[in-house]
Amino acid sequence: MNLKQQFAARLMDSPLWHRWQRLAPRERLLLTLLGAFLLAVIFYLLLWLPAMRGVTDARQYYEEQRSLYAYLQENTELARSMSRDNQPMLPPEQLQGLVTQTAQDRGLRIDSFDMNADGNLQVSLPGVSYSAMLFWVEELQALGVSLGEVSLQRAGEGRVDARLTFRVAS
Repeated sequence: MNLKQQFAARLMDSPLWHRWQRLAPRERLLLTLLGAFLLAVIFYLLLWLPAMRGVTDARQYYEEQRSLYAYLQENTELARSMSRDNQPMLPPEQLQGLVTQTAQDRGLRIDSFDMNADGNLQVSLPGVSYSAMLFWVEELQALGVSLGEVSLQRAGEGRVDARLTFRVAS
């Protein structure tokens, strides 16, 4: 006996099936219509409605992103000019002095300096606090120094051995 035949045999032996058979044809029709209606309501509430809300949210997000993109496109030149105007101009010969002074102000010990031919300054900081180093780099960037290469090795809990390359921002 295959699966379909087993299912049909169990259905015929079910008390629910016998009760269904004893119902009047009009009652069977009403229960069938009620079941179809409930199935449609469940489909609407569990599948259709969430899908439509997702589509609405996606459309709204798309429109927001589209308007943001248009705003950015309109103001690109303004942003570029503002970043050029606000960037402090640091003479390259003052780079080492500025890095040394700000490191001392932050309580960071610089182990060694190395000035490259192209004006880059490589600095070694042994066992420095990672968070203090990040604040120091942020301060230097605000003063017109850009960060090039970074090499970090863990030197304990919250501490790193750092090799940083700085250059004057152009």
